[in-house]
Amino acid sequence: MTMNLDPLSQLDRIAASVLDSVRAPRHVPVDLFRDGDDYVLHADLPGIDPGSIDIDLDGSQLSIRAQRTADSREGVRWLTRERPDGAFLRQFTLGDGVDVDRISASYECGVLSVHIPVSERAKRRKIMVESAGERRAIDA
Repeated sequence: MTMNLDPLSQLDRIAASVLDSVRAPRHVPVDLFRDGDDYVLHADLPGIDPGSIDIDLDGSQLSIRAQRTADSREGVRWLTRERPDGAFLRQFTLGDGVDVDRISASYECGVLSVHIPVSERAKRRKIMVESAGERRAIDA
């Protein structure tokens, strides 16, 4: 196998390893969107043991934590190691318009999916407008 060595990328890796000595939790990339009456969050956590994933809610703060253990193969000569190990963390502040009692999560193919339902009081609804002679509905 042939590998091209890029001196600048090597410098980036060295700098990252020096700066990484603090071992702060790594950032988790996410997609967040609204699908009907749910907010859906997809977090990329490839290679994570599902048992290491911890999701907790403290007030309005939703925290996602995970751990990837280092590949500790004995007797191998690493050519490159770009897959980070250690702790991963992402936090979100939830608004008042979500139903925190019905939040659910699943993990499949390296992607954590968190479904956050919109609360009943925050859903779109019709409000009746009355006038002297007629009654009609308008969107709220």
